[in-house]
Amino acid sequence: MSEDFYEVLGVSRDADEDEISQAFRKKAAKYHPDVNDDPDAEEKFRKAKKAKEVLTDEEKRQAYDQMGHERFEQAEKRGGFDQGAGGAGGMGGGPFGGGMGGGGGGFGDIFEQFFGGGGRGRGGGGNRPQAGRDIRTNMHISLEAAYEGVSKEFTIERPEDCPDCGGAGHPADADVETCPECNGQGQVTQVQQTPLGRVQQTQTCRRCSGEGELYSEDCSTCAGEGMVRNEATLQVDVPAGIRSGQSLRMDREGAPGENGGPKGDLLIEVAVEDHPDFERDGADLIHRHAISFPQATFGATVEVPTLEGTVEMDIPTGTQSGERFRLHGKGMPRLRGRGQGNLYVDVQVVTPDDLNEEQREALEQFAEAGGEEVDVEHGFFEKLRNSF
Repeated sequence: MSEDFYEVLGVSRDADEDEISQAFRKKAAKYHPDVNDDPDAEEKFRKAKKAKEVLTDEEKRQAYDQMGHERFEQAEKRGGFDQGAGGAGGMGGGPFGGGMGGGGGGFGDIFEQFFGGGGRGRGGGGNRPQAGRDIRTNMHISLEAAYEGVSKEFTIERPEDCPDCGGAGHPADADVETCPECNGQGQVTQVQQTPLGRVQQTQTCRRCSGEGELYSEDCSTCAGEGMVRNEATLQVDVPAGIRSGQSLRMDREGAPGENGGPKGDLLIEVAVEDHPDFERDGADLIHRHAISFPQATFGATVEVPTLEGTVEMDIPTGTQSGERFRLHGKGMPRLRGRGQGNLYVDVQVVTPDDLNEEQREALEQFAEAGGEEVDVEHGFFEKLRNSF
């Protein structure tokens, strides 16, 4: 059984819209897939989003409260409302099919909002205000920018309200007439008889795109769509520690809303570029550092690069090629100020391949002292390399 929407958000059944929106923001901050790697987080976020969608819509919430969770979900899956099978209160055929006891809009209206039909972008939801769609874009940043955090300017192309008609899709002085298809209602209702009873479904009028009116001419700038595509230059704060694949959200920077609804959001997916000196593993960094044979044998202090500059690191006597050392707190910052990762240094002992005569003699004596049979003509240095 699915969870009750009020229980999903943790609010009372008389909670107002602000309380519901605030509860959703808390759930989103906890379960959004961009910030929570738990396998169940995405499903919890989806449920919270659906709960907010229904409970912040006055008509959907009214239907939900009257029908209950299970019947509401069944009606959603069915794509309509089965009034012949005992709809709430035994109501009649809806606002366009013979009236409804008690006055007001019928459930056909409610389910049109929930399942409603097509129409152009500026009229697809009838006359009810609707938020604009979200827009997605990509941004590439350097590892240094991801380490420090950066305020970055970028340009996108996005839809905006037509400057000439203000999003109406027609000139202000265009002649107007009532749509004959829907009689100015912006919606048409279809009733079908099924073995379970009558099924009524209300859809946006395709002829007038839900506006209820027809105009003698379209706006020449936007060709009647009400929107044009323009470039916009924006600035976003990229937090320190962000990883490739994570997204930033800019509220109300998406596509325009419909019928006075708010704009959608802009989602920016970040890609952190590869770095020549470091490999990233979550909040940790890995650096491969070459040291000489004498440094590995006798020990040394070497300078190692970090994203804050070079630091000194001690190489113990007898270090072997491939050994790993940890520099605590020298990795990437963790999001939301939870400290920093580590820098791991993998050392690689470099075998000499361009020796002068003095160095060659010294290595030959070293090999002889260690019991090696020295054969310079047949790969002594290859044997020395293999011994390490």
